[in-house]
Amino acid sequence: MNTYLARRLFQAIPTLFGISILSFMLMLLTPGDPITTITFNPNAKPEATAMLRRQLGLDQPPLVQYVYWLVGNDWREIDVNGDGVGDVQGTRRGVLRGDFGVSIALKRPVLEVIGERIPATLLLTIPAILLGYFIGVIVGMLAAIWHRTWFDQVSRVLSVFGSAIPAFWLGLILIIFFSVNLHVLPMGGMRDITQEDTGFNIVQSLPYMIMPVFVFTLGIIAVISRYARVQALEVLSQDYIRTAYAKGLGSQYIRFWHVARNALIPVITLLGGAIGTLLGGAVIIEQVFNWPGLGRLVIDAVSQRDYPLIMGSVVISAVLYIFGLLLTDVLYSLIDPRIRIS
Repeated sequence: MNTYLARRLFQAIPTLFGISILSFMLMLLTPGDPITTITFNPNAKPEATAMLRRQLGLDQPPLVQYVYWLVGNDWREIDVNGDGVGDVQGTRRGVLRGDFGVSIALKRPVLEVIGERIPATLLLTIPAILLGYFIGVIVGMLAAIWHRTWFDQVSRVLSVFGSAIPAFWLGLILIIFFSVNLHVLPMGGMRDITQEDTGFNIVQSLPYMIMPVFVFTLGIIAVISRYARVQALEVLSQDYIRTAYAKGLGSQYIRFWHVARNALIPVITLLGGAIGTLLGGAVIIEQVFNWPGLGRLVIDAVSQRDYPLIMGSVVISAVLYIFGLLLTDVLYSLIDPRIRIS
C-alpha cells in the first residue's frame, strides 16, 4: 500500500505541472488587464502604468512570467524605471518554495486570503457531500430493490428534477419563498452582521446554511441515486445473487454484503471527483446566497484579473482533486477485498 501511494504521488507531479502551465497560459490569453483594474484611472500617465507593469513582472513574456511564478524572482533585479538597469531586487520566492505571491487587488498574501475563505466553503460542501451521498445511495438502493414500484418511479422523477433545475434558479426561488415571503430564513450571508463578530461560529451560521446546503445536496442526490440504482440493478441480475438466494441466505444479508458492497464500487468513482471540486463546486451557490467562500473569491479574482489569486486557487483545487482520486483508489480496496493494490 505504501509503495502504491508513493508511486501515485510521484505520478501526480507532472499532472500538477501540466495543469499549472495550461491554466497560466489560458489566464494570460483572456481579455483584460490587471493594471487597468488596479488604477481605474483613464487619465493615468503611461509612464506610471508601464512602471507598475514592470514592477509586477507583467511586461515579461508568458513563459518568463510562469518561471517567476514557479521558482520566484528573488534571484534577479527588476528594471522598474525601464532604463535597462536593475533597480529593485525581486521578492517572490515562487510556488515551489511555498510562496504563492501577493494578491494584486487585495495586497495580501494569496495563501492568507485563501485560508480565510476555505472554512466557509467547507462549511457548505462537506455537509452537502455527506448528506448527498448518504441519501443518494439509500434512495438508489431502495429503488433497485423495489424495482418498477411507485418508489422507483418517484425516485427517477426526482432524480431528473434535481439534475435539470439550475442551482441558481432554485436558490433564487428558495430566497423568494422562505426569505422574502415567509421571513423564516435569512436571505444570504454567513452570519448576522448586526451582532458582535465572534469569529468562526458554526451554530450562528446554521440558519444561513439551510438553503445553500439544500441546493447543493439536491444536485448530488440526483446524480448518486441514479448511478447507485443502475449499479444495484446490474448486481441483482448476476448469477451469484441468485445462487445466494437459492442457498437460503437472508435478504438483508444479501442486499448488504453482496449487492450494496459491489454496487458501491463504481459509485465511489464519483466521490473522487466530488472531493476534487469541493472548493470550486460551490461558486454559483455562494454567489446566489452571498456566501463569503472561496467560490466568490475566485469570481472576484477573475473579474479583477488578479493573476496570483487565480493561480493559487487553481493549484489548491488541483491538489485536492488528485487527493480525491487517490482516496478513491484506497476506498476500492476497503470495500471490495478482491481488489488488491500492489
